[in-house]
Amino acid sequence: MSTDLPVIRLKPKANARAIRHGAPWVYDNEVVTDRRTKNIAPGSVAVLEDEERQPLALVGVNPNSRIFARVLDRADAGAPDTAWFAERIGKALGLRERLFDAPFYRLIHAEADGLPGVVIDRFGDTCVVQPNAAWAEVLLDEMVAALVEVTGCANVLKSASGRARGLEGLDDQDAVLTGAAPETPVAVPMNGATYMADLTGGQKTGLFYDQRPNHAFAQRLVAGARVLDVFSHVGGFGLAALAAGAESALCVDGSQPALDLAAQGAEAQGVSERFSVRKGDAFDVMTKLAEEGETFDVVICDPPAFAPSKQALEAGLRAYERVAQRASALVREGGYLGLCSCSHAADLSKFRQASTRGIGRAGRRGTLIHTGFAGPDHPMHPQLAESGYLKALFYRL
Repeated sequence: MSTDLPVIRLKPKANARAIRHGAPWVYDNEVVTDRRTKNIAPGSVAVLEDEERQPLALVGVNPNSRIFARVLDRADAGAPDTAWFAERIGKALGLRERLFDAPFYRLIHAEADGLPGVVIDRFGDTCVVQPNAAWAEVLLDEMVAALVEVTGCANVLKSASGRARGLEGLDDQDAVLTGAAPETPVAVPMNGATYMADLTGGQKTGLFYDQRPNHAFAQRLVAGARVLDVFSHVGGFGLAALAAGAESALCVDGSQPALDLAAQGAEAQGVSERFSVRKGDAFDVMTKLAEEGETFDVVICDPPAFAPSKQALEAGLRAYERVAQRASALVREGGYLGLCSCSHAADLSKFRQASTRGIGRAGRRGTLIHTGFAGPDHPMHPQLAESGYLKALFYRL
């Protein structure tokens, strides 16, 4: 074990067994926080000991965060270097290359891929990194060197957007870490559709890969159908539907740049004549469509996280219920409704209850025909419920 690393220790009542069995986080109220511990620089790598001073794990420390320590490796592993990152990234790459025939996927999904707080999405020869934990920010140079070595990517960009970096006390400055940022949106093939990803000005890393299997399920419902894609971002479900033979797709979103990218995707896909957009607040647009007497064979809603924390859970569940109620009114008899949630605080049971209540409040009855989750490039850490955040429910009304 490296003797030059700082040491932190669990309080007597903290659950050391959980760490031994794979729990990835240690909260600030579980650690002995004396003056020395509080003075450890955010992002430092340390050795975590139990109350009897037995080494438990190598951890990344942030005294300014509610998550005081994130487990990185065995206690005797020594501080991470480029070779350490290369080994982790190499394992993750091996899985993705087995799963996908083109280099467009989430390459690193944080704790589940052994890099706590780190997200890396790959877009061909460009990788976009979100170092959402202080330890990863401190070791960013080593991580990027390993990433280029293992993947051969020419360009590496840093995305500093998102709530997580603020909770860690990190900056919100995007950067080009290696190579250059693409000057135009990147065309991403997925499920036979073409999506345009803005890697510098778009949301998060530029595209959401997590819905890939849910797009694929929706494609089984849409042959010859009129499809409404609400909270569409860059055309997620709408463009997938057109690739699978939908008669038409209308995408609704509050962001004009996102809708412009969706239209570019439709053009690249050769389906512009069957594609249309409507900008506005999703609730208002759904109400207006109902007033106009519009109905669709398939309606799918993929809103942002209405319940990003436990404190926001009740308000978030009410919002999901309202989505289901408004959307149900737009589904023709015998048609299909897809409802999605990326809120980790709203577990599957609560989200399903809220969705079903909303359908009932619209005066509709539905049978649940499919429950979907994130794709396998978003693996779930079995002891971290937050990593299983995405749910998709498909009903026949």
